[in-house]
Amino acid sequence: MFTSIKNYLSLVKFSHTVFALPFAMIGFSLAVKDNPGSFSYLLALKVLLCMIFARTAAMAFNRWADRNIDAKNPRTLIREIPAGLISADSALRFTIFNCIGFVITTWFINPLCFALSFVALAVVLGYSYTKRFTALCHLVLGLGLSLAPIGAWIAVTGSFSLLPLLFSFAVLCWVSGFDIIYALQDEQFDKNLQLYSIPRMVGPSNALRISRNLHVAAALFLLTGGLQGHFGAIYFAGWGIFTALLIYQHTLVKANDISRVNLAFFTTNGIASVTFAVFSITDILI
Repeated sequence: MFTSIKNYLSLVKFSHTVFALPFAMIGFSLAVKDNPGSFSYLLALKVLLCMIFARTAAMAFNRWADRNIDAKNPRTLIREIPAGLISADSALRFTIFNCIGFVITTWFINPLCFALSFVALAVVLGYSYTKRFTALCHLVLGLGLSLAPIGAWIAVTGSFSLLPLLFSFAVLCWVSGFDIIYALQDEQFDKNLQLYSIPRMVGPSNALRISRNLHVAAALFLLTGGLQGHFGAIYFAGWGIFTALLIYQHTLVKANDISRVNLAFFTTNGIASVTFAVFSITDILI
């Protein structure tokens, strides 16, 4: 039983929830502050469940859709489906379960969340096939995770607003940028299988340049969000740390040396996301 749970958590890389969840909490906190009396622990739980269901469905489906590709790639051969730890049918059933859980949860939040739940699933599930026809697959992944802050805002308010959208644009650029770095590992493999990625299409040096530009855009969106939302010194201190960590990760990876990709991808970005959220939410609440 414990081994099975561990395999499923590994299948969906549950620890990677640290990327989008902090930004969802920022969007939720902003909405609650702008709408006094709107907070409830039940609503916060529903938002958390939506995040878990949607991300789990997306990752499980990605592993199911890519199972044959993963079986050919030495780097991914040890993943749960090609390794035989979880069957393809089980992974698909797990995906469907989480999709249903996501849609049902949005039904109990508000009508707009429910209506948009199908759009959100189309984006996060559709990403898995984009590498087969476009090098912009990294941007689609970024788009999927960028739904977190605006989705949390809509859960509280039932409407759109510019401020959470600025945070969503920041997440889009941030995630797309670090996914390009991560994709450097498979540049040659993608060429061999005719898969699309920015490193494969433009080469490592140009890919890193695009990644840097996206991270500059992410930092500028967060800076604009801070100014637009009239945040205080604590927020901008968090923004400074986040930006410094973005710069740091680009010192870890070179076009001719990708040995520290995992440090740049998970550790640095995980710390950046959580730290920024802690500073931002503290600023919002005081």
